[in-house]
Amino acid sequence: MTAAASPVPALDRIRVGSAPDSWGVWFPDDSQQVPWQRFLDEVAEAGYEWIELGPYGYLPTDPARLTEEITRRNLTVSAGTIFTSLHRGPEVWDATWEHVSQVAELTRAMNAKHLVVIPSFWRDDKTAEIIEPPELTAEQWRHLSTGMERLGREVREHFGLDIVVHPHADTHIDGEENVARFLDATDSDLVNLCLDTGHYAYCGGDSVKLIETYGERIGYLHLKQVDPEILADVVKNGVPFGPAVKRGVMCEPPKGVPELEPVLAAAQKLDVDLFAIVEQDMYPCPPDQPFPIAERTRRFLRSCGA
Repeated sequence: MTAAASPVPALDRIRVGSAPDSWGVWFPDDSQQVPWQRFLDEVAEAGYEWIELGPYGYLPTDPARLTEEITRRNLTVSAGTIFTSLHRGPEVWDATWEHVSQVAELTRAMNAKHLVVIPSFWRDDKTAEIIEPPELTAEQWRHLSTGMERLGREVREHFGLDIVVHPHADTHIDGEENVARFLDATDSDLVNLCLDTGHYAYCGGDSVKLIETYGERIGYLHLKQVDPEILADVVKNGVPFGPAVKRGVMCEPPKGVPELEPVLAAAQKLDVDLFAIVEQDMYPCPPDQPFPIAERTRRFLRSCGA
């Protein structure tokens, strides 16, 4: 007689969702992307209840219309997303704030509480051309840290939202060294982290170690995996992130790394409510590809207790 399998621990502090990114959406308007109506229909049908706004302008920006569209599909918004170049100094603040205000206004209108902040790419995200040095100077690090603190303060005061900064491949906040440097230079009351498990692995980081070391700074999660064989070739040959995505470097869970069960267990131990938004970078992709992956990924995460 065999012993009964141990029940999977319930991850009751983790709220799972998905995002336009998992449908191959990187831009507000692009002929290679599925229409927003199809994304909303399919993300709901796949079993998710939480979504992000994605690139501003992809989903309707009129709050009343967007509320109607998501409500009838039983969806709720967890966050908006913004891109910043604050390492360039105070002269970019006004343009940054104009962009942030648009996204934050819509995010607040959707009753979400977070803005995911992605640092600007040092490569062009379409052409992969190197547009500025991959390493920041000491002065640029100061601009980045003080600018993010100001952003966190202003976003909270004006919109009641918290910012969570997203380490990302081909940006200046990427792997363990730069993430630690950024966190150590910023005020935890103003700036916390959106840990993207795929991007962190892509850049050589250990997500469980980061959660255990900087647990109080983890304010949000993106769930993603990388294909280790493709990643090894990407690293070896210095392949830019965009072309790497086209090669399939970001893969369907549980086929890649990091293992998500230990990441989710470590996040659960923090004993705070966290969003865990599935993102599988697939730009561009055939329109029929995302939905079955989204369904399988949701089933997998349920098997993990999420």
